[in-house]
Amino acid sequence: MSALKILVLNGSARANGGTAAMVKAFSDGAREAGHEIEVVNVAAKDIHGCLGCEWCHRRGKGRCVQRDDMDGIYPLWDAAEMIVLASPIYYGSLSGQLSCAIHRTYAGDKPRSCRKMALFLCSGAHGVYDAAERIYHGFIQGYYGVEDCGVFEATTPEAKSDQMAQRLRALAERL
Repeated sequence: MSALKILVLNGSARANGGTAAMVKAFSDGAREAGHEIEVVNVAAKDIHGCLGCEWCHRRGKGRCVQRDDMDGIYPLWDAAEMIVLASPIYYGSLSGQLSCAIHRTYAGDKPRSCRKMALFLCSGAHGVYDAAERIYHGFIQGYYGVEDCGVFEATTPEAKSDQMAQRLRALAERL
């Protein structure tokens, strides 16, 4: 096993919520396993939505016309060998903050170095994950054609549990 460059995009605004607990457990396990990990809390960033203007593909050569905090994320996105998307479920889907960041990666298309992905989802109830999973498998991980390392779903108490921490640490160890 060789060390991976891992990027985690955390779409939760709650610093002590269930999504944050999942990200921390995985990140701690990844560091202990020797991986290089970068966690970006996209909810704390100034990231505007995609304008759909196509400047990135017509004249921008893969660069978005907008100048905001995505400028610091693009290099991490392209260098990451594994990308983890972590989000609370809002109205049946990913958080708006994470969705904005994902939509803005359209400028450069597929991440250049990514080989693996995982999805962490947290919510207040069971049975609300289907739409987020369809987006992940159909339009992100599936479109990129990279290995799916798993979808991890949990209510907030489950996300903060020792059992979930062990599962996420085990994921990091077997990468």
